[in-house]
Amino acid sequence: MAATAEVETRTDSSRERSAPQVELAVLGKRVPNRKAICDVPALAAEIEEVAGDLKDPTFRRGAILDLLKAALADATGEIRRRLEATNDGAACVRGRAWLMDQIIGVIATHAAEREFPATNPTTSERIAVTAVGGYGRGELAPQSDIDLLFLLPYKQTARCEQIVEYMLYLLWDLGLKVGHSTRSVAECIRQAHADITIRTAMLESRFLWGDDALYEEMREKFMADIASGSPLEFVEQKLQESDNRHRRMGDSRYVVEPNIKDGKGGLRDLHTLFWISKYVYRIEDVAELVPRGVLDLAEARRFAQAQKRLWTIRCHLHYLTGRPEERLTFDVQPVIAERLGYTDRAGAIAVERFMKHYYLTAKDVGDLTRIFCAAIEAEYKRRRRRFRLPKMFGEQRFGDFRVEGDRITLIDDDAFQRDPVNLIRLFHDSHFRDLMIHPHALRVITQNQTLINADLRRDPEANRLFLEILSSPKGPERILRRMSEARVLGKFVPDFGRVVAQMQFDMYHTYTVDEHTLVCLGVLHAIEQGELKEVAPIATDVVHKILSRRALYVALFLHDIAKGRGGNHSILGERVARRVCPRLGMTEEETDTVAWLIRWHLLMSDTAFKRDIHDPKTVEDFARIVQSPERLRLLLVMTVADIRGVGPHVWNGWKAQLLRDLYYATDEMLTGGTSPTKTGARVTVAKRKVAEQLAGWTEAEVEAHLALGYDPYWLGFDTETLVRHAWLVRRAQASDARLVVEHRLDPDREVTEVTVYAADHPGLFSRIAGAMSSVGANIVDARIVTLADGMAIDTFMIQDDKRQMFDRSDRLARLASAIERTLDGSLRLEEQLEKKGTLTTRRTRAMKVPPRVLIDQKASVTHTVIEVNAHDEPGVLHRMTRALARVGVQIHSATVSTYGERFVDVFYVKDVFGLKIDSARKLDEIRGALLDSLGVKPAEKTK
Repeated sequence: MAATAEVETRTDSSRERSAPQVELAVLGKRVPNRKAICDVPALAAEIEEVAGDLKDPTFRRGAILDLLKAALADATGEIRRRLEATNDGAACVRGRAWLMDQIIGVIATHAAEREFPATNPTTSERIAVTAVGGYGRGELAPQSDIDLLFLLPYKQTARCEQIVEYMLYLLWDLGLKVGHSTRSVAECIRQAHADITIRTAMLESRFLWGDDALYEEMREKFMADIASGSPLEFVEQKLQESDNRHRRMGDSRYVVEPNIKDGKGGLRDLHTLFWISKYVYRIEDVAELVPRGVLDLAEARRFAQAQKRLWTIRCHLHYLTGRPEERLTFDVQPVIAERLGYTDRAGAIAVERFMKHYYLTAKDVGDLTRIFCAAIEAEYKRRRRRFRLPKMFGEQRFGDFRVEGDRITLIDDDAFQRDPVNLIRLFHDSHFRDLMIHPHALRVITQNQTLINADLRRDPEANRLFLEILSSPKGPERILRRMSEARVLGKFVPDFGRVVAQMQFDMYHTYTVDEHTLVCLGVLHAIEQGELKEVAPIATDVVHKILSRRALYVALFLHDIAKGRGGNHSILGERVARRVCPRLGMTEEETDTVAWLIRWHLLMSDTAFKRDIHDPKTVEDFARIVQSPERLRLLLVMTVADIRGVGPHVWNGWKAQLLRDLYYATDEMLTGGTSPTKTGARVTVAKRKVAEQLAGWTEAEVEAHLALGYDPYWLGFDTETLVRHAWLVRRAQASDARLVVEHRLDPDREVTEVTVYAADHPGLFSRIAGAMSSVGANIVDARIVTLADGMAIDTFMIQDDKRQMFDRSDRLARLASAIERTLDGSLRLEEQLEKKGTLTTRRTRAMKVPPRVLIDQKASVTHTVIEVNAHDEPGVLHRMTRALARVGVQIHSATVSTYGERFVDVFYVKDVFGLKIDSARKLDEIRGALLDSLGVKPAEKTK
């Protein structure tokens, strides 16, 4: 039985000498100052001494376990201190792998020589302990499993079983997570044939302890029987695995909470490249790919740097969370950014700078994947099955390009040097001819990045081709993403390059700025194709009436171009557009349209979601800026694309309804329809429509009901809702009910409408809002009406915590009960809300949203408009409305919008006399009361 005091990682010295000195892999890289981590000879000697002194096996095992625990604690502490001092994650995983090698070796030696000795072991009692999986590569993250293969020549013997059991229980008692299997050589080969996961694990196997001849026998058979088959079959399966994994993770490397192990551009993608290179090229170190011409030296260094960055982040993540967490969630991102030395700079906070570098690293991984694929295909001279079958046979040529199967490539590698416009033309021809781009062509693009300079950016032909791509009827999202991945887009449009990989540290946006832009363009194309007719019918209809289609696509491409510049990105983006559009060859009229759209691209959503669109002044102000039906159509379509491009769960039916109502009201005004200012006429029409539908009512009953509502009430609801209110009031009066709670599901808007009919009194809205919050209902809109007889009809649009209809019957029953008990005083609302307040997550608490109260006296003729921005949490709407009630403010309507961790609530209010609030002192009192309700300290209010 072979045993050493210190287990060495074996390498081929001749291979090391022939490969460039690039730190790429863990194998062969020594851990510096090992004795400071663990004095292995001393530990082995202590265990040997204990084994000699203690004859009782139970006491002996306990004493050995204590020695190992102490050694393990000291060693892991030292490895962690080194990581925190150097931020070298590659050294950390090497150090941990080396430490586990020593611990396992010491335990195995003791088990075989002291606990279960054999003076003359038979050949069937041979055993080899082998590391597999990531541990086999010599990489072990702080919270990763230790995967072991106990290798036997034949079936398991009693002594081998005792050794394995002793080792495993001791490792588990040390608190280590150990995955294990016990197999014979024949079983290993048979299972590797059947299961690619086992085949991959064995590909990375590494001898640790025991009979090395047995391990070599397994390796030789594996390479002869398994790895000698068709490498392309293995490559295809591993790449398919990657594709499936990417789809599960969202199929984008630019999500704001990426999975650094399994996400696109993460460590698992690097592992896949290593497995492929090891299987195809029989290498042990990625540096060996340089002499083979698979990678050049610069690409090999990018591999090394990407691996080191990802390992550093992963190690910090594991230490920080204390578990095998692989997602860079919002709560840990700022902490890791600080540990890596990032600081705030103009236009970008530390965490955004850190995440930008992460995304650029993930992008490097994508580049390397393409290079590997090209090299493998070139070596084997045939297509991988994962690509589509060729559309044509033979070879087509046009200009400096040719077609191989269904992929476009270069006639020779000097194509870009001869004509730099080919750098744009290649993508143009790929897109319009429906051809994939050959990985070799992409590699040559990478090698000719310096040709994308000011001369090319000024070239009329290059700009013409790019503008055709951007406004293509085929949809530009896919080809622009290819251009971005190839680093062409960000260089050809440097302003776009500034937002590449730029994250927005909030819980509202799902993607980085550049990815959001490309997704928006995809949404716009889907609208044109009618694919979103069910969820955005008005946008689908008006998009084909737009006369400035090219301007719309360019405006959407540039709408967030100025984010991260330390100012209003809409205003700054307008300036960028006026500079970029003429360069692209757009007319002066088109440039003005693009610039206007970018300047006002948030106007429609802000108006619809933050203002009372039933207030005539709202529509009037909006129409004054829009000015023309064409701009209204452009703005609607752009707004829909922008919102849907934020993420999969941001758009809903309620937002669609608000935008639809604003569009119709504004279109009517701009085209000469009924003016919103002719209030009397509109009220008369609204009352007449209601009266016509009150079948069975006497004329006196109709007149009495119509007298209950003031003018704003009849304009604030559609006829269907007003009729429903009329019957509700009639039933309540007939039964002398002082409280009625009714609900109606509205699938089109994805909300539940809750109507509360009750005696009006100060704080009514606040108490109802608190009751709703106590049962988990989110208020997305509210309208408060006080009738002439002192009764109130308060209407709330609510959703559940997933922004869907609040439609479960049990929850609706609890909601009605909570409202009734709150209004009669039997429900202790503050206690309920305090419990809910403790449910905010660490991810949410990581977001800092400074509270802000804005008072707008121009938005409405009849009301004071108060806008509150702050951090969202359970019960906050109740606290704010309670504060308003205490200072004598009446709430007429409320609009509630949530953007991730941040809310924007807008209240239309009057004073106790029903008048607009003009007193500066009163406005200051209101502002102070609201800030108090948000927990702002007095000293902070004056800042």
